[in-house]
Amino acid sequence: MLRRLHSAFACATVAMGLVALGGCTAPGLILTATGIATDTSMTWDIVKHLHAKLTEDDPRPCILLDSVQRALNARCDYVAGSIRTADIARNGLQACPLAAATQDPRLWRALPELVEKGATSARCPRSPLQDLAEADACPDFASASPEVLHAMAELADSDPRAVRHDVFRMLSCPNARSAGLDRVLVGWLDRGKLEPGTISFNPLEALDPGLIGSRFARDLQVAGHTPQTALDHFEGTLPSGFEEALRTSNWEALGWWLYELPQLANEAPPSRGAQLASIPLQQVLLPGFLRDPSTQGEMVRFLMARGADPRRKLPFDSGTTVIGFAASIKSPMLALLDPPRPTPAAPIVAPATTLAHNAAGTEDSGAKPLRQAARFDLRTADGNITSR
Repeated sequence: MLRRLHSAFACATVAMGLVALGGCTAPGLILTATGIATDTSMTWDIVKHLHAKLTEDDPRPCILLDSVQRALNARCDYVAGSIRTADIARNGLQACPLAAATQDPRLWRALPELVEKGATSARCPRSPLQDLAEADACPDFASASPEVLHAMAELADSDPRAVRHDVFRMLSCPNARSAGLDRVLVGWLDRGKLEPGTISFNPLEALDPGLIGSRFARDLQVAGHTPQTALDHFEGTLPSGFEEALRTSNWEALGWWLYELPQLANEAPPSRGAQLASIPLQQVLLPGFLRDPSTQGEMVRFLMARGADPRRKLPFDSGTTVIGFAASIKSPMLALLDPPRPTPAAPIVAPATTLAHNAAGTEDSGAKPLRQAARFDLRTADGNITSR
């Protein structure tokens, strides 16, 4: 009798332990049911080992994370003021806290507190804003609170590594302008952070196409940046300013670029690690290149009206022209690139009967032949008329 009571007590203990370990997880409930059904006498160590194996891929409960890990975990609740300063210096994150908080909009909530409590981008391998720009070239800054926007501006001003092509493009994009983050770029220019020769890109080329004709763009030119140097290589993952204008069918920006650099109509410099130049007229034929495919025909006409040659050979295939490429992909733009030549009009030949009739009429009327009529008569000194 005592043995049976001991066995039942052990089984109940195992079941309670499994429930404690597993909570409401499926593995915990399964092990609990198994222990009760089989009436075994598994030891506590065996229970923990089995539970660990079954739940090794499950995310750690939020209660077991430190304050920084919890704030930077989208599935955990975040309470402002909950981050401990000690956890900022020592935490279990693989990335630096500011990088994790910046590149994911869901985690922007923790950015102001991290900055306030001493998190610095100096501990990050590169600017956290570069991580954000690579993740999203134009994030939804309108969804960010004023405190988050202020923290981002502080990151841009305090870290020299933020002055890069991709970050410049992101901070000049429409969403950034609507949120007022473009003021960071004005501050960079006013404080001498954009001096020619001191940065790895040309701000005119990195500028969002929507600002290429703005006062800020003119201020950049006054500071010494020229369209000619915009063709130089730059470090970044986002496309060049001209290519971005081409992709987005920004007619005003394209007009500016082609006025300043007419050669771009036929050849654009390589970008983003490419080794060969690109042919804009061929690029716009590629499916998916244009953000708005309905502008393809207008784009082809626009480029050709500004000197783009459809018979230009491709840099990656010297035996193929733009027209040949269009034919190979069966592009509907082929008729615009190589329109059929008009059939020359046949010369008008008068009927032979009409010529004969005209000749006969001339002889009968006694009029002067055409050759003689073409001459003119002169009067001699004695007043007589003579023909010449």
